[in-house]
Amino acid sequence: MSATVLVGSQWGDEGKGKVTDLVSGDFDCVCRYQGGANAGHTVIANGHKLALHQIPSGVMYDGVLSVIGNGCIVDPSVMLEELDTLQGQGIDCAGLRVSGNAHIVMPYHKDLDGAHEKKLGKNLIGTTKRGVGPCYMDKMNRTGLRVQDMLDEKIFREKLEAALEYTNPILEKVYELPTYTVEQICETYLPYAERIRPYIIESSKLLNELLADGKNILFEGAQATMLDIDHGTYPFVTSSNCTAGGAVTGSGVGPTNIDRVLGIAKAYLTRVGSGPFPTELSEDAGVGKYLLEKGHEYGVTTGRKRRCGWYDAVVVNYAARVNGLTDLAITKLDVLGGLDTIKICTAYECDGVEYTTVPEHQSVFYHAKPKYIEVPGWQEDISGCRSFYDLPREAKDYIDLIEQLSGVRVSLIAVGPDREQTINRHWK
Repeated sequence: MSATVLVGSQWGDEGKGKVTDLVSGDFDCVCRYQGGANAGHTVIANGHKLALHQIPSGVMYDGVLSVIGNGCIVDPSVMLEELDTLQGQGIDCAGLRVSGNAHIVMPYHKDLDGAHEKKLGKNLIGTTKRGVGPCYMDKMNRTGLRVQDMLDEKIFREKLEAALEYTNPILEKVYELPTYTVEQICETYLPYAERIRPYIIESSKLLNELLADGKNILFEGAQATMLDIDHGTYPFVTSSNCTAGGAVTGSGVGPTNIDRVLGIAKAYLTRVGSGPFPTELSEDAGVGKYLLEKGHEYGVTTGRKRRCGWYDAVVVNYAARVNGLTDLAITKLDVLGGLDTIKICTAYECDGVEYTTVPEHQSVFYHAKPKYIEVPGWQEDISGCRSFYDLPREAKDYIDLIEQLSGVRVSLIAVGPDREQTINRHWK
């Protein structure tokens, strides 16, 4: 048996969907272990370009189980919309499974999310306004509703009534928003339940049975290390544990079953939303604009421009430490083609102190200035390269330097968006 965790090693948008789709054929099951519809994964395969938010990317492979684990939150409307889209494209979704213990995103969660962001003003977090934070808050507050609750109308109504007794006063008195009734929500959500019912399972039991039978499981993380609620740039983070440890609590599979952790990193760096970003470049001119346009750096979920910057080896080295990375996949290497020189951040400086790891204190990281090394770029179009040795010398040197600075072997290199535009260096 083999269990591998796939995690983002930067601030998200590293191409996890592409890599998950690429390696899913090696696994019997792909399990998403955290996050919700705020995670946009673009998958291009067999002529289809699909943006998945709720359903694991492994659904693109026939015969692969795709599990939404207990650590996830589920927006039934988004999930069913994606199901309809996939099936409309002729993609079989019979292998989809949803944990009964996953929490449900309710309409008031989205209202609260948007209202809270508005109230923060210039200090906003930059959320997707998909209700993710408020849903996880209710989970921790023990006032949330779970997928399994939808299977029993009596239980669903009782729990919903209790939740609204807590939530409605906040909507009305704090944010001056309309409130909800039990009937209003049941009218929408109970029909969802009947469509979702066939997919609901006890995920921990299923996953452990698969491992006992010698099956291979890929645990797919959403967002990324620097957006982890504990290990990221708090408070500019998501509301769940995106790091490899989250795969354990978000699935019900013990840590001794995991033998490989694959980190995904873009060949440069992007970030959506607010928060510190030491290597950020201006989007209006120069390399920043070049990366934005050539890399098509616009959010899958929001359509917002992504903030672009040079590759930050300090961040990826930190990700290697907190996740226990065994392998790296470098994506969008082709985007750097055409640059005369390329910079890599190897350390930060703040108030005369040099930092070679991500500073623990937020104020230090916020004011950190990057220290760069500069390496030669290349002019060739590398999108057709299928072997490491086909790459220009400068591109190979760049990958070797990333490997050296992270202390983790680079096993996969993406040179374009399609599945076949990937160099397999060490992955098997």
